[in-house]
Amino acid sequence: MEVGAQREATQPMLVVQEETPPVVGVRAKDTEHETEAAAVELVVTQSEVLAPEGRMDYDKLVDLFGCQRIDAALVHRIARLTSRPPHRFLRRGVFFAHRDFNSVLDLHEAGEKFYLFTGMEPSSEALHLSHLIPFMFTKYLQDAFKVPVVIQLCDDASFLRNNNLTVAECKRLARENAKDIIACGFDIQRTFIFTNISYTRGAFYENILEVAKRVTCEDSIGIIGGSQEDNIGIVGFPPVEAAPSLPSSFPHLFPRNDQPRCLIPCAIYRDPFFRMIRDVAPKIGFQKPSLIESKILPALQGEESSKMSASNPNSAIYVTDSPKQIKTMVNKYAFSGGQSSVELHRKLGANLDVDVPIKYLEFFLEDDDEFEHIKKEYKDGRMLTGEVKQRLIAAISEMVSRHQRARAQVTEEMVDAFMELRPLPNMFG
Repeated sequence: MEVGAQREATQPMLVVQEETPPVVGVRAKDTEHETEAAAVELVVTQSEVLAPEGRMDYDKLVDLFGCQRIDAALVHRIARLTSRPPHRFLRRGVFFAHRDFNSVLDLHEAGEKFYLFTGMEPSSEALHLSHLIPFMFTKYLQDAFKVPVVIQLCDDASFLRNNNLTVAECKRLARENAKDIIACGFDIQRTFIFTNISYTRGAFYENILEVAKRVTCEDSIGIIGGSQEDNIGIVGFPPVEAAPSLPSSFPHLFPRNDQPRCLIPCAIYRDPFFRMIRDVAPKIGFQKPSLIESKILPALQGEESSKMSASNPNSAIYVTDSPKQIKTMVNKYAFSGGQSSVELHRKLGANLDVDVPIKYLEFFLEDDDEFEHIKKEYKDGRMLTGEVKQRLIAAISEMVSRHQRARAQVTEEMVDAFMELRPLPNMFG
């Protein structure tokens, strides 16, 4: 396997204080694993995720970004306030970090309101598994706290980033992706889905302008990980993606005298981006949005290879894949932490820190006892890589088949209904 980060050594591009000038995530030299051949970096940005030795050090990432860990007490508090078992993503530490999530729980406990914001940039006909994670968790939060969700589809960004896509094609992809999002089970009485091309106007555009006026070009390039060679639409895009975290962007949902706080479920690599809007929001009269952040689902090739991405079809499993395709992808591409021979594996066991099937089972296998049993047997060498992959194939195939059945029930009329500009009178409680 290729070493994932053989590049010129740099000093860490990070600031650990909260609400600092935006930076491009983290590009930090890992001196602990440095070799004479190359200085290995921890790279976590909007467009690239690489981990030294194929293992993401999330404790280090929390320290570098300056966010907070989700501990057992916080998970217990969520269970108490919602009167339901916590999602497996919380039980297993998949969603492991936050910014001011305790403040959101304080508001909820005091009878105050908050809303959820998530979204994506349409880039293909269907979602891959990494896309599903924030939607699955946001749906859980919607059900658990009985709060509204706004979902942003950045069809404009798709057009700006891809020279092969027309505006019409980007709008079409957004609607196709909306069908997959609706299939996750969102409550139409508490959910508003919108596309930027269709919705950018009025109060939403006013907030884009307020944010844009307070973010420099240098900051914007830092946020997106871009350069001066990018088109000006991309350089100027971060305020568009930030505006949904300001409640007045949705006057049909939230009147001006009722401006609830925003909670954003997202992957940890999005943290530097949302630090920007947390810095700007108080300057224009809004509460800072809160974040709850997940681990990154790696590419099938492992964490030295970057995150799962539509730009590399061999890195990703899609919700349109058949059981046969899923089996082929896992068996052929999922990086194993097992040993090179059965004899050696029985003696030494698997390295779970780099094993992709184990990382995927952490996300997608529901049964905690079974997951812990598989980890122990595999680590001790009693379970082989092929057996672990077989269980992963079964778990993903079942989940994807269930999603496909739900997706088949989503009509164009349902998409229109979720996207209709309308009040949601029953969106709270």
